[in-house]
Amino acid sequence: MAYIHNVFHVSMLKKYIPDPSHAIKPQAVQILEDMSYEEKPIEISDRQMKTLRNKEISLVKVLWRNHKIEEATWEQEDTMRASYPEIFYVSRTKLFKGGRGCNTHFSN
Repeated sequence: MAYIHNVFHVSMLKKYIPDPSHAIKPQAVQILEDMSYEEKPIEISDRQMKTLRNKEISLVKVLWRNHKIEEATWEQEDTMRASYPEIFYVSRTKLFKGGRGCNTHFSN
């Protein structure tokens, strides 16, 4: 496969047939006066400890509203706990109900 060129001929393309089910419905986003919007976390999907030279940092994987699962980000737990304490309660509830919440032990 290394000797095959990665270019194709236009004759290989097929005409697109419109289908109403292919349309993506836009999500409503509340935009502030300064043309920005506030990101809000939906849930915590994972947790890990990051070890530096002489320090350990607790990280949580946060799923944000208006973003896909692939766009979840790792954030510092203490920062998230200070800014969004309710998200930790929601994740803990999902954990005990067998939901998709974090699968590790929470400590307050």
